Amino acid sequence: MTNFEKRPIIGVTLDSEQPGGYSKYPWYALRQNYADAIIAAGGLPIALPHDAALAGDYLGSIDALVVTGGAFDVDPALYGAGERHATVSLKEGRTAAELALTVGALERNLPVLGICGGQQLLAVALGGTLIQHIPDSVADALEHEQPNPRHEPGHPIAVVPGTLLHRIVGAAEMRVNSAHHQAVADPGPRAVVNATAPDTVIEGVEDTGYRFCLGVPWHPEFFIDPGDRRIFDALIAACRA
Repeated sequence: MTNFEKRPIIGVTLDSEQPGGYSKYPWYALRQNYADAIIAAGGLPIALPHDAALAGDYLGSIDALVVTGGAFDVDPALYGAGERHATVSLKEGRTAAELALTVGALERNLPVLGICGGQQLLAVALGGTLIQHIPDSVADALEHEQPNPRHEPGHPIAVVPGTLLHRIVGAAEMRVNSAHHQAVADPGPRAVVNATAPDTVIEGVEDTGYRFCLGVPWHPEFFIDPGDRRIFDALIAACRA
């Protein structure tokens, strides 16, 4: 980026917590490296509070959307599941706001990057479904909630040739961190799977019918694999295309 290029404005969704810890009142949270990764790629991150009614106003002010992760799950009712697994934890206000932002961004053909839980929500927005708890659904599953620190890789993934993800990272394999107990089951009628783990768990979805629509269940903002930085570079490039 030159000194004369305008930084695209990247809306970043926040996590939300109830009173306790940081404040005795309800509070928002965002890990610093989300913002750092966007800035390093040439973007200007801004935080998006949880108000589904204001989604259109926010979307009118940003050039792209990043839907972040968090320690909660998408309500199974949103993808037609009849039962809720005992491990499922909801943040209904956050999900409502993020779903409104994601659907609205896709309708406007804004670039969208879903990370971890954001990838799962993106899949649901695209008409897909989720595995509610990997250990109960996938035989001999890897530890997708890795025991080692998040800034270290947890397992490899195989990147599907010919996909947007493959074009971005330029590699057939990546080493990624892993902090999720759910996964995409069906990516939706038009979306495609762009990566898988050795245990067959889906490790990425995309829909090339949109300008830039990519979801990954790992956390590329940690820049563990060389391809991670390229994901953010591609997001910013899509804003300028």
